[in-house]
Amino acid sequence: MAINNPSKLTHNVIAMLGSVDSVNFNSTAQTTLYTVPTGKKCVLDYVRIRNVTADMALADCTVGQVGALTDFLGTRDLALLNAAASTGILAPIPAANVVKGIEYTAGEVIQIDVTTAVGGACTATVELFGKLDDA
Repeated sequence: MAINNPSKLTHNVIAMLGSVDSVNFNSTAQTTLYTVPTGKKCVLDYVRIRNVTADMALADCTVGQVGALTDFLGTRDLALLNAAASTGILAPIPAANVVKGIEYTAGEVIQIDVTTAVGGACTATVELFGKLDDA
């Protein structure tokens, strides 16, 4: 499909849905990233972690809706984010046939769950990307 006027997009695109600064990776806790608005549904694409303040190589996390905190991303090892100013992208791993997604509906709350803390002071900005559609 050709777009003649890119300033007037007529289709949905992957965009940042939510961003939370200073998520504490030295505490095993959940942080809300996004709540699907009324009349909408969304499909997530990936999570970006940036503004890392310290080595978070020992941390693990999951991402999903409240009550099913692993339905988008199961446990992710953050070992490669081993220095301040690191950045990383967390996404479902492609399979041979298809990557199964979840279509979240209005009112569903999407959170990151730090399941293993880093063992020292460390925070980061966590951004959630996906596509928002009318319900």
